[in-house]
Amino acid sequence: MTSTATDLTIHHAFLPHDDPEASLAFYRDALGLEVRNDVGYAGMRWITVGPADEAATSLVLHPPAADPGVTDEERRVIAEMMAKGTYASLVLATKDLDGTFDRIQATGAEVVQEPTEQPYGVRDCAFRDPAGNMVRIQAVT
Repeated sequence: MTSTATDLTIHHAFLPHDDPEASLAFYRDALGLEVRNDVGYAGMRWITVGPADEAATSLVLHPPAADPGVTDEERRVIAEMMAKGTYASLVLATKDLDGTFDRIQATGAEVVQEPTEQPYGVRDCAFRDPAGNMVRIQAVT
């Protein structure tokens, strides 16, 4: 099998949210991401955020199950999974894990795990965003 190089980059990734103002407080104010777009439609909001120094990479916070093809039962399951924190997750990286952890914790964000050396070779911490999504932050050198 031959390996080929790719020029693919990550442009957008999506995470559900159920409270736009709480999501802004977490992603903009606690994590320090810049707001790139905030679009309302039919009583819902799609908020695009991203690191200031990485304009090509964005995170879209979207209303869960906004797709008209999702059934009421599927919406119920999605809401239950979000409430348990098992629906979606995000992994970020920083050169200053301890400083980043302290800064985010000081905002009142829900701490899931303090900075910890993991047996699989990374040092990381974890928070839960207002919608229940797991946000892990790894140390990088």
